[in-house]
Amino acid sequence: MSITDSSILIIDDNEQIRESLELFLGRHFSYVESSSSPNNLFHTLENHRFDIILLDMNFSPGKHSGNEGIFWLREILKFDSDAVVILITAYSKVELAVTGIKDGAFDFILKPWENAKLIASIKAGIKLRKSKLEVKELKDQRQVLSNNLEHDFKFLQSISPAMKEIESIISKVAETDANVLILGENGTGKEIVAREIHRKSKRNNQIFMSVDLSALTESLFESELFGYKKGAFTDAKEDRAGKIEVSNKGSLFLDEIGNLPLHLQSKLLTVIQTKAITRLGSSENKKIDFRLICATNKPLNKLSQEGKFREDLFFRINTVQIEVPPLRNRKEDIIPLSEYFLQVFSQKYNKQGLNISSSAASGLENYTWPGNVRELKHTIERAVILSNNKKIKLEDFAFSDSVEINSENDVLNLTELEKLAIKKAIKKSGGNMSKASEILGISRTTLYFKISKYGL
Repeated sequence: MSITDSSILIIDDNEQIRESLELFLGRHFSYVESSSSPNNLFHTLENHRFDIILLDMNFSPGKHSGNEGIFWLREILKFDSDAVVILITAYSKVELAVTGIKDGAFDFILKPWENAKLIASIKAGIKLRKSKLEVKELKDQRQVLSNNLEHDFKFLQSISPAMKEIESIISKVAETDANVLILGENGTGKEIVAREIHRKSKRNNQIFMSVDLSALTESLFESELFGYKKGAFTDAKEDRAGKIEVSNKGSLFLDEIGNLPLHLQSKLLTVIQTKAITRLGSSENKKIDFRLICATNKPLNKLSQEGKFREDLFFRINTVQIEVPPLRNRKEDIIPLSEYFLQVFSQKYNKQGLNISSSAASGLENYTWPGNVRELKHTIERAVILSNNKKIKLEDFAFSDSVEINSENDVLNLTELEKLAIKKAIKKSGGNMSKASEILGISRTTLYFKISKYGL
């Protein structure tokens, strides 16, 4: 006989009944505790989380109304609205049972109980308890995610005309159920755009299901997206809904759709066209209501012309197209974004009062940011963590070794070129002023004078 990993609390003033229940239920469940009175109930509940509470209806001698049980049932549910309470009594009254169920009891068991019925009721209650806790956890996660998204979207609400245009498109398309294709390099914030479309849509109280198609192997594609029935393959030990089915009533975000092989594209196209899926091992066709948002860093139009991406799928997912520009093409956003991230990470790491020096700001603006906003975010976070002073300097940033700060292509002013040379020398020397002065061919005294002169 297998023991269910669950905890049961018995509250009954009859010692014999408590001992009998403890002995019997102990053979079926991993933890059983009992109490003769509900007076210390909340202390007990604070110290241990119980899946099921078996609550007697009467505790005072000579009283059989059941009002005490109803009172304590209400108090338990005030303390924990997700508690699963099974009432037990030796006095069979239909009205009492109805009152208990109306007030939130899961079930009503009569003494003497039938063992099979008691076990069945407890196991059903455990399933309900588990379901309640999962729903609560999902709600908590959604709330945290929603709060995070509101903060995250701030870095897309930039001052550049390109991002202002994207904000406008998001507001318009969010009100519809049109399929959206988001294009852009890695790190530009494509998923943030997708989540904002969902947040502003009529589906915002439903799930946002994100699927990274590049992370799915071909063998897992159907089982992960469409789900499966128990026994559909060797490891299918229970029925499981796929990610598309889970997205019902909500938004389905397919990231890196450009990486999907041709033979799998046809299967996805069928789902998009019919808005229906069939689990592996099943013949049942399930209708699914979802809003589709896709993203990729690949040129789908070109791939379609080359026969590497289905043209009909391309047109299906591309009702509205949003292209997120790389950070190097919207330099006016770099400093506002940097200051935003500086504020976020200063609070996170309890380093208040940090600010970016003028030389550091210039370095940020002149860097090409191959990793886009994601790289900027990580660069600022690292600088905050490692900073020893209130002012973050150019040498506090770790730029990619493979990409230079590239303002020499468009700056011919001698003063600016000298500033740039000093910054690059300091960066190359790792902040060692002796080495930096050697690289520049000047003395340390001259280097310090120029740093002071240019406010670096």
